[in-house]
Amino acid sequence: MKTLDMILPGEIFSGWWKEGHVQGIALDKEKGHMYFSFTTMLLKTDLQGNPLGSVRRLAGHLGCITFDPDRRRVYGSLELKHDVIGRDIIDRTGWDPNGEDNFYLVSFDCDRICRMDMDAEADGIMLAVWLKEVVRDYRATDPVSGQSHVYGCSGIDGTEYGPAFGSFAPGKIMVAYGIYSQPERQDNDHQVILQWDVSVIDRFGKPLCQEKPHHSGPEGCEAQYFVYTGNTRYGVQNLSYDPASRLWLMAVYRGEKPEFGNFPMFAVDQTVDPQMDTLKGRGEKGSCLTLASVGNQDAMGVWGMDFPHGSTGLCPVGDGTVYVSLHLADKEKKLFASRVIRYNFAQGQWTQIAE
Repeated sequence: MKTLDMILPGEIFSGWWKEGHVQGIALDKEKGHMYFSFTTMLLKTDLQGNPLGSVRRLAGHLGCITFDPDRRRVYGSLELKHDVIGRDIIDRTGWDPNGEDNFYLVSFDCDRICRMDMDAEADGIMLAVWLKEVVRDYRATDPVSGQSHVYGCSGIDGTEYGPAFGSFAPGKIMVAYGIYSQPERQDNDHQVILQWDVSVIDRFGKPLCQEKPHHSGPEGCEAQYFVYTGNTRYGVQNLSYDPASRLWLMAVYRGEKPEFGNFPMFAVDQTVDPQMDTLKGRGEKGSCLTLASVGNQDAMGVWGMDFPHGSTGLCPVGDGTVYVSLHLADKEKKLFASRVIRYNFAQGQWTQIAE
């Protein structure tokens, strides 16, 4: 008898949707479901792309998502803000429920997503944890450069459920900062990743009323990590852990600083313990992660890959293959879609799997 792993398709098409371009994907292998974040909508499909359910009425930016098979939940990053990204969403939806800038780790009860057009608030399927540390860094002036936003923080995006770096302790949620593209700054060349134990959802998660956003969340993160990549445009778009290679994949929009290689993808070596080191361009100490020696190395010593996809979705299957979202847009009709392709991934080489 065939197992689900044996019949996972080489391609899944999401269908066309108006909510916004795809931000992330997540796979439920046990039940054969794929989840898509379409900025202001979470979509649930089968493995043929047939829609099974959706969650709407999100006022902000639902970014990268990840699936927790142990608790059967989808986690994601949610931004409610008023910068250029936030204003674009407000202008498109015509909805600005609250003037505050807030950032949340959200959790969806997957098995209760059973029909289309469910309400993120009224249907009680989403919990949100307020991320005080992110809000503080977004709002504050950087003490090193004196410019707005500590580390260049534009909010959050990349989100993954996996093991702790180095120790392999299970049940951790990693959330990566968005980083503004500011090539003139010298203090923004690190990706920033925050870690919480998954129990943070049980301790602080509450339903979210976007008109009166709550501030239920931990005082700080369990751990904060830094990855030296050079400045990128809006930081880690998608963060995913591949257990087959023991690499954390980080898909980004290319940076602009000419001294860097400005790769669209980086890989952090899971097997190397974080090391306290001086952050380049900042002078302060931080817990630094090690980039794996895959792909190419630039003049600044940064390793990265020129694989051009993944910024709109990465989802390792666990067997050395990775589902990768390819963004599609119909500008005239203002519709968006995702063509999800399954790739073999080995030491920085990406090869599409034939059907």
